[in-house]
Amino acid sequence: MTPPALLLVGHGTRDEAGAEAFRDFVRQLGERNPGLPVGGGFIELSPPPLADAVAELVAGGASRFAAVPLVLVSAGHAKGDIPAALAREEQRHPGTSYAYGRPLGPHPGLLAVLDRRLEEQVTLAERADTTVLLVGRGSTDPDANAEVCKVARLLWEGRGYAGVETAFVSLAAPDVPSGLDRCARLGARRVVVLPYFLFTGILPERVRQQAEGWAAAHPEVEVRQADVIGPEPELAELVMERYRETLKGDLRMNCDTCMYRIKLPGFEERVGSPQQPHHHPDDPSHSHGHSHDGHHHHAH
Repeated sequence: MTPPALLLVGHGTRDEAGAEAFRDFVRQLGERNPGLPVGGGFIELSPPPLADAVAELVAGGASRFAAVPLVLVSAGHAKGDIPAALAREEQRHPGTSYAYGRPLGPHPGLLAVLDRRLEEQVTLAERADTTVLLVGRGSTDPDANAEVCKVARLLWEGRGYAGVETAFVSLAAPDVPSGLDRCARLGARRVVVLPYFLFTGILPERVRQQAEGWAAAHPEVEVRQADVIGPEPELAELVMERYRETLKGDLRMNCDTCMYRIKLPGFEERVGSPQQPHHHPDDPSHSHGHSHDGHHHHAH
């Protein structure tokens, strides 16, 4: 009996190199796991849309899917858009079923890669007077932003850096220049900017440009730039771990501080709000946000 297909779900990017990195990673996973049907698609911005990936797997005989979101934090995409998109695919292909996995981070495997990215920029002797600025995507979801702070703390523990601060490239404060200002006010003479992103793209590039701009205006502080996580072996292993965990049904997703369940200050109206799938420009149907696509937050 064929095992359930592994369906990787990405957000999508306007950056062709970033989209190709995702597609290449999906191909690598397929090659590493012969006998396992593997596909991947995006919920918006770049091809292939999720609908195409599902249709191709269904044409190949798949009926059961384990969907793993290729995202680092549990923000709106992971909590709402992707489950709603999967519900839509289930309607499109009667007889298919979808188990939904949890986002990737924070995880020791990813911390190991972030550690390597820092080691590429900083010697052991330099750690004590180096501050790290971990830069996340940024979200309107407080829980998602808090996860980035958790990663920063886990990176700081036991590694000997002067400190690990956080910043965000959009939707949340502090932004990159403000994060660098904060590092400088805390006394940093050397800062490594570490992007908390899986692959290259518009946003990691924006982080780089903003950090370069800040560095040019602050010659007294040395600014180094680390690379994104990338398609490392740890990432491939983590996706397979999430796949197996999804099939067992043991997801352990943290709902304790989710704004769709808890009245967080300023977000009270979001409790229990229905979720709509994103409209992918290459996806022909359901473009008007019909109410039967709404996915309420009782399942995550």
